[in-house]
Amino acid sequence: MVKKQTAGHEQLGDFAPKFAELNDDVLFGEVWSRESKLSAHDRSLITVSSLLTQGVPQLEAHLQIAKENGVTKDEIVELITHLAFYAGWPKAWSAFALAKKIYTD
Repeated sequence: MVKKQTAGHEQLGDFAPKFAELNDDVLFGEVWSRESKLSAHDRSLITVSSLLTQGVPQLEAHLQIAKENGVTKDEIVELITHLAFYAGWPKAWSAFALAKKIYTD
């Protein structure tokens, strides 16, 4: 089962309460909890793939979530290797640096 997300409320609750609600309650609450449709493991693979292709800083947090959702080091290595040819070599290098840090902890 997906862990309850509170980052939106903690970081933006006072500043952008609606965004915090949508982040924590809708995206991570309603969408991520639909495990009968798609497992948290598979959602993590999809999310990490999307974030890697965009080259955004949220990739690091989602690599950690992927690990918590049972995505193995070997799966992450294969995912990054595969996407290197579609998303770009520099993005793959950056993703490997993050994944190495997270998966060797």
